[in-house]
Amino acid sequence: MALVVSSRKDSFVCCLLFIIVSEASAQYNTVFCDNNKGNHTVNSTYNNNLNTLLSTLSSHTEINYGFYNLSYGENEDKVNAIGLCRGDLKPDECRSCLNDARGNLTQRCPNQKEAIIYYDECLLRYSDRSIFGVMETSPDYVLFNIQNATNVGQFNQVLRNLMRMLTGIAASGDSRRKYAAASATATNIQAIYGLVQCTPDLSQPECKHCLIGAISEIPRCCNGKIGGRVLRPSCNIRYENYPFYDEPTAYAPAPSPSLSL
Repeated sequence: MALVVSSRKDSFVCCLLFIIVSEASAQYNTVFCDNNKGNHTVNSTYNNNLNTLLSTLSSHTEINYGFYNLSYGENEDKVNAIGLCRGDLKPDECRSCLNDARGNLTQRCPNQKEAIIYYDECLLRYSDRSIFGVMETSPDYVLFNIQNATNVGQFNQVLRNLMRMLTGIAASGDSRRKYAAASATATNIQAIYGLVQCTPDLSQPECKHCLIGAISEIPRCCNGKIGGRVLRPSCNIRYENYPFYDEPTAYAPAPSPSLSL
């Protein structure tokens, strides 16, 4: 499957790396190293706190709903991190994706205090500022399949209705998961599979606002294309003409605490 990746934040002074990936690839989609938010050095307190924090991700086995919000350190050396897995991932698959993200993110962004990496199945970000409960829509990235739909008008209408329905479902989720996925038929032979997700630390209005903004990018980036994605720190959307998700995993009823080590 041919994909095109683009960033809508080219004016940022940043380090942007991306890989065009196939459906079966385990590689990340894009990574953003923010040079505007400060740097750290090897063996600095911030660097040590960051490594300590990220190394504990997989140890929090009590988290079975795919959302991690962790912090470690104090004052200017405090590190805040968010990990979000796609809502259909099993806990062990989630932790595996975040472990891969941890290694690639610190390798690609070895000195930046703020960075984010996107995979098909998870995202990981960290910063020295507070990022919990803060809706952020940039940096954002779009990916799309270069193949066009057979009946663009009908395809776009069905896609709009599907994404609107999914937005309402996801935004009404709880503090552990704001996720929805479903399919719709655009023509007799063409189906659309859609997925939307917010970080569940957002309120319902914030999640809805983030998703509506991401969906509004579709006409500009992906009009008539059979597949597309918009990736944002606080939410993401995706649609394809093939199934790319499973049924969401169940999770035990428990609160979603902000964990400090």
